[in-house]
Amino acid sequence: MSSSLLEKATTQTAAIETVGLCKRFGQVTALDHVNLRIHRGEFTAFMGASGSGKTTLMNIMTCLDTATEGKVLLDGRDVATFDDEMRRKFRSEKIGLVFQQFHLIPYLSALENVMLAQHYHSVVDEPTALKVLEQFGMGHRVHHLPKQLSGGEQQRVCIARALVNEPPFIFADEPTGNLDEENEQVVMDFLKQLHSQGRTIIMVTHNPDLARSANRIVRLHHGKYLGEELENAPKV
Repeated sequence: MSSSLLEKATTQTAAIETVGLCKRFGQVTALDHVNLRIHRGEFTAFMGASGSGKTTLMNIMTCLDTATEGKVLLDGRDVATFDDEMRRKFRSEKIGLVFQQFHLIPYLSALENVMLAQHYHSVVDEPTALKVLEQFGMGHRVHHLPKQLSGGEQQRVCIARALVNEPPFIFADEPTGNLDEENEQVVMDFLKQLHSQGRTIIMVTHNPDLARSANRIVRLHHGKYLGEELENAPKV
């Protein structure tokens, strides 16, 4: 990264910031005073062994869980001040989630699964949901149930669902963990495309080859921030 880019990335306001973030489950410390800044438009990968705190950190950042100590600022707002309704509203408007396990509703079609995300956003727009599915090559499978779709097709539906409300932040938790090599590449190409459009991408992965698609690789170990590496210059 050039010195000018590094200076700009350092001085600009962080889109996501954690300050002294801790999470404990009984006597187990999942996160131990993690301080991290993620700038708008960055593609950041969280890496670490199982139990390092990657998914816990992502869950707190996405308002799916709460911290024991410290705070998370999203767009400058302290999420600890949110009640349940505010967290739900913030997720529906600002955050797109892509999971390893897909979490599609089994009795809803691909189109209906995407429209469900719109429902939580309080606006149901079938043409828009259909258009997003078509962008991911699923236009011919919109009325199929999840069990009628391959793993790669289910993940495309999952990504379409995450994007239908046009959130600025995309969080992907091991998004290729259940996919073969061909579909893994398709999903990573989608994430790179979203990043090129200016979205902020946070990806949890244990795969170093996938992590190298990101601007930064943040390493965690036993809940502690271990350090990071710069890969590609962020679009700042």
